[in-house]
Amino acid sequence: MSVIKIGIIGAGSISDMHFDSYATNSQVEIYAVCDLNQSRAEEKAIKYGTQHVMTDYHELLALEELDAVSICTWNNSHAEIAISALKADKHVLVEKPLCKTVEEAEAIQKAVNESNGKTLQVGFVRRFASNTQVLKTFIDAGDLGDIYYAKASCLRVLGNPGGWFADQERSGGGPLIDLGVHVIDLCWYLMGKPKVKSVTGNTYNKLGNRANIQNKSYYKAADFDSNKNDVEDLANTLIRFENGASLMVDVSFTLHAKEEKMEIHLFGERGGAQIEPALEIATEKHNTMLNLVPQMDSRTFDFVKGFQDEINHFVECVLGKQETISPVEDGVEIMKILTAIYDSSKTGAEIQF
Repeated sequence: MSVIKIGIIGAGSISDMHFDSYATNSQVEIYAVCDLNQSRAEEKAIKYGTQHVMTDYHELLALEELDAVSICTWNNSHAEIAISALKADKHVLVEKPLCKTVEEAEAIQKAVNESNGKTLQVGFVRRFASNTQVLKTFIDAGDLGDIYYAKASCLRVLGNPGGWFADQERSGGGPLIDLGVHVIDLCWYLMGKPKVKSVTGNTYNKLGNRANIQNKSYYKAADFDSNKNDVEDLANTLIRFENGASLMVDVSFTLHAKEEKMEIHLFGERGGAQIEPALEIATEKHNTMLNLVPQMDSRTFDFVKGFQDEINHFVECVLGKQETISPVEDGVEIMKILTAIYDSSKTGAEIQF
């Protein structure tokens, strides 16, 4: 294969990043698009010169010429579509989270293992950010030593998109499964993916979607309905690992706070790092503490470049030139962590792994 044929399932907002990234990759032909909303699928087909348009993903998967798919649908359909795609002998890039439950995640993993060497890449896009990859080179070289603590905050003051994001049945949860999945995975990835020992978590449903707020705009899903919201406002967690390291995280859709907050920190025996809001490294040399600031185009997460690098990597995997750095096994582990946080909140107890 010199050019691979890609099908995109789900033509909602996140699919724009997939369409645009595939369109700029010379090794890709966007071959088919599928969405339950036919007019939306047709709009994307016209824009990107796609040959095949359908509303049933089974029809898309039946295209023999198709090599791979991007799954950009509601979370509750990820498992069903991913397993069907693997059985249809297609490579798969599935948006985060991998699915809604641990059982679904393990079923996907089983399908990957039984496939004919097909790649399934989980859409942990922050792994592909330039600041992540630069920091990882320092970590892999031992410059930070053993990382024993990390903490992350991704707090929105008014940011519940509503629609399917606020529908427990379709999304599986609120800010934890939508935002927390990114920062938990990023910290876990940079910490070396240690085995989880226990999880304690809390979720809060105190403020609702705050649709009454005026004078401040925010992103709203295409199917936004101010009367529907059954997901948490806020979640926090303490994750302990078998190697003694720990991770603290809090995330929100809405919060009585002064401003939005995105901070990610890692602390090691030889150095520490802040990766958001901008990459900086703290260390010491000759008995003097130093702050190191890398010279790079962007020290924070570049949304467009992150997706482009993620898509490019997936294409290389489909072509057999690389193995994915975001495999199904990692998606399963993150699903176990997210589920444990929700379970801990419900039971008021620590979940042991």
